[in-house]
Amino acid sequence: MTQSKKPLLLAIDQGTTSSRAILFNLQGEIQSVRQQELTLSYPQSGWVEQDPEALWQDTLQVCRDVLQATPSALSDTVAIGITNQRETTVVWDKESGKPIYNAIVWQDRRTAALCEQLIAQGKEAEVSAKTGLLLDPYFSATKIAWILDNVDGARQRAEEGELLFGTIDTFLLWRLTEGKVHATDATNASRSLLLNIATAQWDNDLLALFNIPRAMLPEVRDNISDFGVVGKSLLGMDLPVCAMIGDQQSALVGQACFEKGMIKSTYGTGCFMLMHTGKEQTVSDQRLLTTIGYRLNGETSYALEGSIFVAGAAIQWLRDGLKLFEHASESEAMAQSIAGNNGVYFVPALTGLGAPYWRPEIRGAIMGLGRDTTSAHIARAALEAQAYQTRDLVAAMIADVGTLPAVIRADGGLVANKFVCQFLADILQTQIEVPAVTEATAWGAASLAAIGAGVFVGIEDIEQVWQKQHDYLPIMPAAKAEALYVGWQRAVKSLLSEKAYL
Repeated sequence: MTQSKKPLLLAIDQGTTSSRAILFNLQGEIQSVRQQELTLSYPQSGWVEQDPEALWQDTLQVCRDVLQATPSALSDTVAIGITNQRETTVVWDKESGKPIYNAIVWQDRRTAALCEQLIAQGKEAEVSAKTGLLLDPYFSATKIAWILDNVDGARQRAEEGELLFGTIDTFLLWRLTEGKVHATDATNASRSLLLNIATAQWDNDLLALFNIPRAMLPEVRDNISDFGVVGKSLLGMDLPVCAMIGDQQSALVGQACFEKGMIKSTYGTGCFMLMHTGKEQTVSDQRLLTTIGYRLNGETSYALEGSIFVAGAAIQWLRDGLKLFEHASESEAMAQSIAGNNGVYFVPALTGLGAPYWRPEIRGAIMGLGRDTTSAHIARAALEAQAYQTRDLVAAMIADVGTLPAVIRADGGLVANKFVCQFLADILQTQIEVPAVTEATAWGAASLAAIGAGVFVGIEDIEQVWQKQHDYLPIMPAAKAEALYVGWQRAVKSLLSEKAYL
């Protein structure tokens, strides 16, 4: 690693609820950060959309602001790394750059019927064998198909080569390079249902299955690559984009989980647990996902993933929807103000149930309510749910691989909540480590860009930077943790049996 602290790295972290730009030095220390919250729209039950133009403008503005906030930024910033909410789908006009429809967010459930139809036709085994994924509206392919079939003239225009598809990384790159580069990286591509993850190439059979013209698709590149240059007209300087990676894989990198068997769990809008499984794919019997962890120098490292759709989003809903508190951070004090959950369980299936259930039609429920239930019980139940959901994933991973490491590295906005971290350790009966660089997702993209820019030699430099900030060890008796988890399982089972459909 270079001994100079001077080089700076710009991370673009475009998430589901906010667009952020963070300027890091080579030690992973934040020099400045700017954030703009995003607006999600819900046109119908189960539909989730964003305005791609607003998303672009917000991203561009936070980048400009963060560079202007640091006096040396224009001279010392050496590269950009982009990380993004995965699966969210944009289709735009190749000439004008104008999106033909809103971005369909990864949480969107509108294509559930199409997925069920394909499952009924026996297509899921074929799709899973190539992609490592399940047939679920979570992924991009059915979202693309929906846009082509529901926007006037879109399918014909796509077949004539007039339209482009991209997940958010691709859309931002296309705009940042002023239409010069239409590319994605292997991790984002692996979430589309269109990529053969063994070859890291678009698959003709899958394109035919979903009826998607190949000409729409971006070029697939390694996570560290020459992704083009952002010009002075946009940021006041020429800056190369040296890395792109999906947000959950970026956290895997930022948490330095480079050894087989290491696990990170990120608590943002959703919760995503990834286990590094090495150079060979691990096929799950528990309906977990096999995905590309990262691809460097033409060599793929794989991961096993458990995807939970609602984590921090549940706290946001309590704040914005139910008005239980003004700031999300207040939920911690509310949870700690009472001795226990009083039998209240919150299954936060606000956009369906993810792993290991994969029931997109299910809706959330708060159970065990009584006359003595207070807002504190509901807030606590929402926070506790993150540990119960994580234990669901842990149980599935143990069934798949036989064992788990003694430590799980946790990151994301919710790890600032000490109640959540301690409850995770208690319910999992496992040590939880929170890193010093808590912005692990943004740091993952920035650190890969450092390698691309030549200021890091390789991933060993990323391992060198990683340090533990907090340790959480189990303090709850195992029997009590088990009893609480049984209550959660009962709540989920009753919800599934009630068929709480859209």
